[in-house]
Amino acid sequence: MTLSPTLIKAMILFPLNVMGVIPLLILWFSQKFELYQFKIIPTVSGVILIIVGLYIIWITVSLFTDYGKGTPAPYSPPKILVNIGIYGYIRNPMMLGVWFVLMGETILFMCSEMLIWFFIFFFGSIFVVTIWEERDLENRFGETYREYKRNVPRWIPRINHTRT
Repeated sequence: MTLSPTLIKAMILFPLNVMGVIPLLILWFSQKFELYQFKIIPTVSGVILIIVGLYIIWITVSLFTDYGKGTPAPYSPPKILVNIGIYGYIRNPMMLGVWFVLMGETILFMCSEMLIWFFIFFFGSIFVVTIWEERDLENRFGETYREYKRNVPRWIPRINHTRT
């Protein structure tokens, strides 16, 4: 993955705020950070979800920069439709990775306020993807994206799915 100034800016604006700054502020104001108690099941479960989510995000950002010749940011989108790798199984793996991280943080800190943030982000991202992002991709990539959309599910991979 090539770390360009545009990519660094994109990573600071979205993921760092969504998965870092906002959760830290929630923990700070809810005072859950000071009350954290190590419990094996929530800690291990939360950390596993966070690691899996970050790995998915890393893979998807790498595909955007290396294959798509762009970034995840709307102001510098990929120039080529990214439909390889994990994108051959689901259309929105990056968002899935963010959801994993947010749910992992919620479980790790057992914080109801974090759960509220997860649901706000979850439903907000579903709205943005279905209303704005998919329309934008259809406008930019035309029939190529429409065919991809017909063959690859949005969020949950098909069990017997053959990659596009």
